[in-house]
Amino acid sequence: MIRNEGTALRRVILAPPLKEYTNFTDLASHNFTKKPDKGRAIKQHAYLRDLIKSFDIEVITVQELGGHPNSVFVRDLAVVTPDGALIMRMGLQSRRNEENWMAQELSNRHIPIIDRIIEPATAEGGDVILAGDVAFAGQSSRTNEVGTDQVARILLRMGYRVRIGKIPAPYVHIGGAMSVIAPDRILCSEDVFPKSYFDGFETLTVPRSAFSSGNVITIRPNEVIADSSNKQTIEILRNNNVIVHDIDLSEFIAGTGGPSCLILPVLRS
Repeated sequence: MIRNEGTALRRVILAPPLKEYTNFTDLASHNFTKKPDKGRAIKQHAYLRDLIKSFDIEVITVQELGGHPNSVFVRDLAVVTPDGALIMRMGLQSRRNEENWMAQELSNRHIPIIDRIIEPATAEGGDVILAGDVAFAGQSSRTNEVGTDQVARILLRMGYRVRIGKIPAPYVHIGGAMSVIAPDRILCSEDVFPKSYFDGFETLTVPRSAFSSGNVITIRPNEVIADSSNKQTIEILRNNNVIVHDIDLSEFIAGTGGPSCLILPVLRS
């Protein structure tokens, strides 16, 4: 299970974009900026999968949910904690029911479901980041105040100290503006969070340039995967002794998803 997202990644869930990711016409309802190219999306996702596997990380592959192009962004559907999975409730209307699909996938793999976010709350997994005894929760366009309240109550019972932050546009989730890159080290976008928000952590600050400026996937402490278009972030990370594997994920940026959105971590150590 997972207590700190800055530790070594051991097991993940991926949903390859084989059909549903490009099988739609209404960009706005699914929050896409443009229609992705199917062939390029498949190749980019396969490259990400193979890179993750090269670190001896177990990859569980699930089939996209029919009629749900955003189901490739599996991170939003659940938060795996030390005790099991918290099932979220999507803030984007077109994504409703993806939560139940992922709950079944997790149950099929004997990952316990410990709780669920319930109506009228909305809360997406990209708005919850675990960092040891601290949990960061974002109140965003996808996660409402009732949602952060429910998340906080659940995580407080597990011993987390919960810090709630309001996440402005253009960020979709808190995960677009920050990532835990080592157990006590955080990458964050400038002028989004008050300084006290990260008390107890070292921070690397990057320009607030895009909705994914603070978004990376941590493979192990101070080693990450980043989208190659995020050039300023990559340069700052490398200048601060972080190993960066930069890959092209442009077809998923088109779906307003950053690198971490494509994986659901289920085990770190």
